Formats: sequence, structure tokens, C-alpha cells
Amino acid sequence: MKEITARDAKNRFGRLLDSSQSTPVCVTKKGRAVSVVMSIEQYERLRGAAWERLAETMDSLGAEAVGHGLTEAGLKTLLADES
Repeated sequence: MKEITARDAKNRFGRLLDSSQSTPVCVTKKGRAVSVVMSIEQYERLRGAAWERLAETMDSLGAEAVGHGLTEAGLKTLLADES
């Protein structure tokens, strides 16, 4: 991953945007990574992959709960329990 200081990012913002179209760019401040700039296409791809993993996890947990005997009524009882 490319790296740029916050000062250089500020002074060369157009160049930062251009660079981020081909690969994510890490922005550092005082030697510490503080941000990553990436193209919208890369961001959307990452976001989509995260949603797919979340959906798979939820489906898996739901199947496991049903396998352990959890019903809609049982779920409503658990969710209504205020303790």
C-alpha cells in the first residue's frame, strides 16, 4: 500500500485522489497511520463483501439456533426479557 503524510496529502490532494484510484493510500500523521483513501469502486467492493459475510453469519447462526430448538415464540420471549 502506498503511504503519504497528512501534510503531503493536504498539499497534493489531487495527486492523492489520482493515486487512490489504482491502490489504497495510507495517510500518516506523526508517523502513525490515521486513514486510508481508496477509490469508490474499492470501497463498494469491500462493503459488499462485508454485507455478504454478515448475511452468511446470520444465516448460519439462525440455522444453529433452530437446530438447538429455538422457535419464533422462544425468540420473542428472549427478546422481551428485560433482565
